[in-house]
This record gives sequence, structure tokens and C-alpha cells, in this order.
Amino acid sequence: MHTAENSKYCKTHEWAYLEGDVATVGISEHAQQEIGDIVFVDLPKVGQQVTAGQNCCVIESVKSASEIYAPMSGEIVEVNEALNGDPALVNRSAHADGWLFKIKVSAPAEYEALLDLKAYQETI
Repeated sequence: MHTAENSKYCKTHEWAYLEGDVATVGISEHAQQEIGDIVFVDLPKVGQQVTAGQNCCVIESVKSASEIYAPMSGEIVEVNEALNGDPALVNRSAHADGWLFKIKVSAPAEYEALLDLKAYQETI
């Protein structure tokens, strides 16, 4: 089970947790607080190829729209369908039930290049 402590982070506030060759991706607790009340999540399409740093998802709140970037390259293999009916799940559970999508990673070394929790917290 992934937690804030055992996930890796991007400076753009996404987290990733790698199990085998599939990474679960979401946004950090800090990011969901900054974004505010989330009203819509435009998830990527299953089968979509993404590269690290590519905008692949949009989260809309009552005050803004925020682009979400792929932390690693690969193929989107699953999206969190629960967000279609309850986008505020990200606000309530950013590191558990509020995950966004899963990527079958094509370059595992990109995961190792991400920040650990302590390093991420130093950037915010």
C-alpha cells in the first residue's frame, strides 16, 4: 500500500508509487489544498502514451484549472473512474482513494530520479 512516505514526487506536485512496472499517480496533499475544492477531473485515456513531464490530465476546482503532468514515461493502463462521479475524492484522500491514473512505465530509471518525501517537502 502506498503512503505519502513511500511515494516519490515531482516538483510539480504529482506523486508516484511504483509496483512492478506500473506506477500509481496522484497529486500531493499540499497540491490538493492549494487547488481547493475539486469539481472535475479530466482523466487521460487508457492506452494513451505519455512522456515524463507531459501534461496528461486536468483538475478543475472552483477557483482554477490545474494541469497534471506524467511523472514517468509509459502507457496509461488504468484511470480512477470513481473520480467521474466524485472528483472531491482527491481532496478527501489525495494519497489513497483519490489517485488519478496508472502508468505502465517504460523507463524505470525515471522513477529513481523523482524526489523522496523529505526532498519534496523542501521544495514547497
